[in-house]
Amino acid sequence: MGAARQQITSATGAADPATPLREAWYYAISGACLKPRAIRAKVMLGEPVLLGRDADGAPFALRNICPHRGMPLTAGRFDGCEIECCYHGWRFDTAGRCTAIPALVPGQSFAPGRVRVQRFPAREVQGNVWVFFGEDPAATPDIPEIPEIDGFENAVPRLAESVTFNAAIDHAVVGLMDPAHGPFVHRAWWWRSRRSIHAKAKAFAPSPWGFTMTRHAPSTNSRAYRLLGGAPETEIVFRLPSVRIEHVRAGRHIVCNLTAITPIDDRTSEINHCIYWNAPWLSALKPVLRPYVRAFLHQDRAIMERQSQGLRWDPALMLIDDADTQAKWYYRLKREYRRARAENRPFDNPIKPRTLEWRS
Repeated sequence: MGAARQQITSATGAADPATPLREAWYYAISGACLKPRAIRAKVMLGEPVLLGRDADGAPFALRNICPHRGMPLTAGRFDGCEIECCYHGWRFDTAGRCTAIPALVPGQSFAPGRVRVQRFPAREVQGNVWVFFGEDPAATPDIPEIPEIDGFENAVPRLAESVTFNAAIDHAVVGLMDPAHGPFVHRAWWWRSRRSIHAKAKAFAPSPWGFTMTRHAPSTNSRAYRLLGGAPETEIVFRLPSVRIEHVRAGRHIVCNLTAITPIDDRTSEINHCIYWNAPWLSALKPVLRPYVRAFLHQDRAIMERQSQGLRWDPALMLIDDADTQAKWYYRLKREYRRARAENRPFDNPIKPRTLEWRS
């Protein structure tokens, strides 16, 4: 099956190599966007999902379909404890159990407790809500954990943005780790110019569920790093299923970028970008920084829109060394993860230490 024909499930029901990994945590929403006693509708991994925060502030996630007549549950009311379907008033608690069916009369034997809405495990970590789409994560310990940002253990993002891309998950992830598109896609006075292209060499090492571009001085043609002053150093981590974390340090100042891609369906993905920092003066600049973050993400979205016009013809695609080695590693990691799950064995990271060279 060609790269442009990726599907959430194959026609035969067998696993398609292009489908998302289900035994994994996916970024759902910034915690700040999920208010207490509120519910939100999303589509994630081809599933209709209801995201909510109960009266105690705990996040939860349910399949956003009433099992009675298919009504989206987010069209109903939520009082912090129970969701009431707007069609017939069936009520469900935050674990998905049906607690009441108003149409029943005394003496009828049908028990509401027999009815359940599928529940997805949900957790809030460092100000972001994540959802798990496999079986019970506690029963499957050999899975990637929700990533946590070093140095920001009890923090929430200072800035968070989400953008929907017209791209299947694999193309979105490969675009995320592509080191050579910057001078062409992100051309701007505050970032890079086409004339700034030069040779680079970066050392990589395996890390849990992925690989790390080890700590180094940022490239001289990445102007935004100069905001931190001093001699900044950066480390970039990629981990399954689709998370990139950049950790930048300049003296006592730290800035971390977490980018998590969540597939919406077989042709669409959501890019979620969260920034953490400990420099107080950066907080004062947040109204200025936000437009630049949005511009950066929208540049990526625009190039993906253009790429989709070519991918619909199902062309043969190429990956070259060394600029595309990270993309090759992603596919290799994904294959190994599927094999490990199918064979009920621990994940064996296939990545080996290596220095990659490219021009960008």
